[in-house]
Amino acid sequence: MGKRALVRMAACGSLAAASLTVSTIWAAQAPPNPLPVVAPLLPPTRLVDLTSPEGMAAFGARWKNMDVKIVEVPAMPNAGAAWKTSYDIQPKAGEIGFDDASWPAIEPKGLLERRGGGRLFMTWYRTTLTVPEKVGDFETTGARAVLAFTFDDYAEVWVNGQMPRAAGRPSPATIQGFNMPNRVLLSEAVKPGDKFQIAILGLNGPISLAPPNPVFFREAKIEFFR
Repeated sequence: MGKRALVRMAACGSLAAASLTVSTIWAAQAPPNPLPVVAPLLPPTRLVDLTSPEGMAAFGARWKNMDVKIVEVPAMPNAGAAWKTSYDIQPKAGEIGFDDASWPAIEPKGLLERRGGGRLFMTWYRTTLTVPEKVGDFETTGARAVLAFTFDDYAEVWVNGQMPRAAGRPSPATIQGFNMPNRVLLSEAVKPGDKFQIAILGLNGPISLAPPNPVFFREAKIEFFR
């Protein structure tokens, strides 16, 4: 084998190794959540009210609720010498498979009830929605499904253990603003039997004002689009 052929083989091997290294680094740094997708802005084909018994029955679901506690925890390992402790929340109920069996169930209309003692207050709402074959005369197969709600004052949304988000991009599952709607795309094309584990963290705001008012849903619904 000639010298030039050996040089070409070595160069190809180096490129392949570099490509593999870059791929490995990219995989290690890949975000743990899917990129957020903005929900359609057109009027929905069908609405289902998740604050009504009929709406929740359509998805074979029930709501559960639990307030959040702020707890002191050790500071992160690379914190400066001035920081020995930090703070976190309990429970972390957005995770997939989180056990809420001990949580009290609430009636669908309970979402609209005022909760909390005001000031810095947070509370979780959880449910699992199972897509039905039909909602009235509307066939769900292949439809886009969007979870849409407005929480007084702020909210974050976890779907199947993930909160879709990306820095510098619109991320509907994160806080949208003071009493602003969250509209989170659940699926581009649902099919009967699809399950969506929903966990919503609601909190008082603006946080720096710690307002003396309760928290509650103004609305909560599933929007279907064709």
